[in-house]
Amino acid sequence: MTIRPDLEHANAVFVTERLLVGGDLDQRDDHLAGRQLDELVAAGLTHVIDARVEADDREFVERHAPGVTYLWHGMDDAGQRVPPAWFEAGVAWVLEALEDPDAVVLTHCHMGINRGPSLGYAVLLAQGVDPVDAIAAIRAVRPISAVAYAEDALRWHQHRTSASSSERRRDRARLRAWRQENPLDVLRIIAQQRRAGA
Repeated sequence: MTIRPDLEHANAVFVTERLLVGGDLDQRDDHLAGRQLDELVAAGLTHVIDARVEADDREFVERHAPGVTYLWHGMDDAGQRVPPAWFEAGVAWVLEALEDPDAVVLTHCHMGINRGPSLGYAVLLAQGVDPVDAIAAIRAVRPISAVAYAEDALRWHQHRTSASSSERRRDRARLRAWRQENPLDVLRIIAQQRRAGA
């Protein structure tokens, strides 16, 4: 397995060799946003799925990296329950992209705390990664990832795989226990990200 390099400018990290999660391009500086996008493309990026409801970088990506396929798949980040259809559509798009052995996909939102990492988590579940291993893998490479919608993604995954009642209870309890063992102060992280200009 080849380890992908750390990205210096882009607000994204590799969770697997072909899946990145993270935040958006710099909204204040087109030059920096272009450098971030160039860096991602140089690292192999071929597809972007944008989970923000509040913004859409399609035109910027089309102008600066016309070879990158972009999907705006926005949702709010207000702690709401996420409908299974949102995960179904997003994950189906990512998995179709990954059928190309050279594809590298980024799932992102604004700060890379909740929505983008939650969609990345759902992709990992669909790829057969254990629910706790999947969230741990994301947090290991992106410590600010709260993955707030992991429980909704897990419910979606359990339904689509026809998990038994006992499997559902067990995996939900394991995810809950992992969160208790690995707490994250999301309000502090958001405040830090805002101070840093995210």
